[in-house]
Amino acid sequence: MTEDRQKHERIQEQKRVDEVVAEIKRKINLLQTKAKQLKKDVIDIRRDFWEDVTVNIEEMDDKIETEASIKQQAEFLSERERSHGQVSERLDILERLKDTPYFGRIDFRPEREEKELPIYIGLASVLDKEENDFLVYDWRAPIASMYYDFPPGPANYDTVQGNISGEITLKRQYMIRNGELKGMFDTGLTIGDHLLQSVLGNQANTKMKSIVATIQREQNQIIRNERSKVLVVQGVAGSGKTSAALQRVAYLLYRYRETLTSEQIVLFSPNPLFNSYVATVLPELGEDNMQQMTFYQYLHLQLNDSFQLETPFEQMEYYLQEKGDNYTARVEAMHYKASLSYKHVIDDYLAQLASNGLVFRNITFRGQIIIPKKAIEQYFYRTESNLSIPERLEKVANWLLHQLKKVEKYEREKDWVLEESELLEKEDYVDVHHTLQEENRFTEDTFDDYEREEALLRKRVVASKLRPLRLKIRKLAFVDPLKTFRKLFQPSFQVKENISLPSHWEEICRLTDNHLKKKFLTWEDAPAYIYFEKSLLGFNAQRTIQHLFIDEAQDYTPFQFALLKKMFPVSRMTLLGDINQAIYAHALENETLLSEKLEEKHERIVLTKSYRSTEPIVSFTKAFMPNGDLIEPFEREGNLPILMEVEQNEMAEEKMISQIRLFRDQGHETIAIVGKTMEECQQLHERLRHRIPVSLMTQEAHTFSKGIVIIPAYLAKGIEFDAVILSNASDKNFHHALDRNLFYTACTRAMHELALFSIGRPSRFIDEVPKARFKHYKIHEIMAKK
Repeated sequence: MTEDRQKHERIQEQKRVDEVVAEIKRKINLLQTKAKQLKKDVIDIRRDFWEDVTVNIEEMDDKIETEASIKQQAEFLSERERSHGQVSERLDILERLKDTPYFGRIDFRPEREEKELPIYIGLASVLDKEENDFLVYDWRAPIASMYYDFPPGPANYDTVQGNISGEITLKRQYMIRNGELKGMFDTGLTIGDHLLQSVLGNQANTKMKSIVATIQREQNQIIRNERSKVLVVQGVAGSGKTSAALQRVAYLLYRYRETLTSEQIVLFSPNPLFNSYVATVLPELGEDNMQQMTFYQYLHLQLNDSFQLETPFEQMEYYLQEKGDNYTARVEAMHYKASLSYKHVIDDYLAQLASNGLVFRNITFRGQIIIPKKAIEQYFYRTESNLSIPERLEKVANWLLHQLKKVEKYEREKDWVLEESELLEKEDYVDVHHTLQEENRFTEDTFDDYEREEALLRKRVVASKLRPLRLKIRKLAFVDPLKTFRKLFQPSFQVKENISLPSHWEEICRLTDNHLKKKFLTWEDAPAYIYFEKSLLGFNAQRTIQHLFIDEAQDYTPFQFALLKKMFPVSRMTLLGDINQAIYAHALENETLLSEKLEEKHERIVLTKSYRSTEPIVSFTKAFMPNGDLIEPFEREGNLPILMEVEQNEMAEEKMISQIRLFRDQGHETIAIVGKTMEECQQLHERLRHRIPVSLMTQEAHTFSKGIVIIPAYLAKGIEFDAVILSNASDKNFHHALDRNLFYTACTRAMHELALFSIGRPSRFIDEVPKARFKHYKIHEIMAKK
């Protein structure tokens, strides 16, 4: 294309941008007028609500008419409020489009047609003034998929009517800011690289941005996948898997907007901090946020505050400290209780409980046993054995409620009932009196009115006192799941010979039982106990949830995944993660959810290109990882990582402070000092906080802001920073097999700069990195020369 032609094209493109922005502004003005009128309508209706309603309740016909009038007025108000909400949402979208109306274009010629159709693609659709033609297509629309899937040439897309084929004759990308065309270029298949260089060259934002314009073909396959029951996304650090997943949520909400809402989608995130980090993505895409929670929060909800629950980070700290009573047995328990072998032990125990061993509680009333647990046990084991345990317990509950009716009749005649009836509220006496009047009592023809009144009062008192007991029976509280579960860990319990057990099983059993006795659940015990309890009492399956997204899926155990399948039986699942970042103890001896051995029918998409970090940082980190040669760095220039080897903490801190100041002078706004453990981070924070403005990020942190933070590596997952300083990359700190993944996770948080400090000999993992890929300084030698 000649320079004159380019100039002419740019003028024409800017002219179109101006026309689209003008139409958007026109629509904004119309909607603002409409929003004002709707708001006024809502205020007027609320103010005059009762004046516009005919209220007359003297006769039945009048009462019906009054109810209809109130209902009509309430529906009118609700309709006005709903309309105002929809207009406000559309205004928010148009305000965003006013600055960047679209980011891409394809010219598409359908088969057997001569005319090319220019298709402009943006965050949301915009129709022309007559509302009959698209000025901009929503990026989630079927026709827009060609922009992501095909280079210029043959292309096709799916519609409700079928597949439409044709040819893309032009593929163009724009950079538009504040309604001004800053840049444009024609492109082939890998559409994002030019724009990605621009986007990734910016500083890390405290909120993940929705970079819809930079979706690569593999990411588009993730976003638009509608076939798979389980979609596994194995992506290297910084490959955009989380961003693609959030855009997948937006696509699904758009594609199935008639049947799917954001409340039917759940995202399990790695920590509360991550929730804050991604909170703006869906609203930017014009959708409401889905339900977001950590797996810890979900398990805590299932336990109803009946247990103290260890967090995964507390388990991680225990593991990394490498000390404490029963350490060897506890670590072995972490491995074993994560496995499906342990689930087989529990399933086998549940099968035994069908014929004997289930522990029940006495039914007591006013301090007296009214139905002994032995009677409950005998009745349970007389029920049909071909039914499931929850079904048999429902039968027991019905029997107990029937028994309670007999108790109720018996209790009514006791003296305590009359005493309690004297303490009733005045309204209760009036209500009983009205009941008798309706039965034509208190007339000249009746002679036992006062006895009848007392009987009704007695009935009311006993029913009231028994109500909580009935509720407990309906909730199957007569079963004791905890005591039943504890029997599994008693020396008398015999596990089947064909089931494999860890070498420290007896010690693990003692440790587990001691914890359960105190109503304390370790992180590895929580899924097993919840699975066991729900297997007894019944799974309250969340059938309304249609899609479940699990981020950092490599940290979920096979047992946890088995529990999730039971809790969300109809959900499609999207598993996102990176095996290289599997940092929990179970990962060494168990298959992760991302492994090839996943039992479920699933589709797997692998993302190997890393966009987050500069090419030197990716080349450094991939060098010490198994299969690191599969990781492709994105071609973005930057400085080599630096390694500073020092002899003492004090020397490291001085150099660290100098390095932080250098990073800030270079304009980096988010700087993370990453430690291995929380204890290491706390000590470092205590020493540095008086010298530089630094904040400590703990597992309770819910917000992420710019500045300097100290954070343990396991909490930094999924988050990125302009510059990262690893506080102690020594071999003493990072030498175990699992430490390698933690080390990799810490280093890959860096977008632009990476500095490692080693107090003593650097980690053996760095020995595997070619010397040309980083700069190594031995600080004590330099100081000695001075």
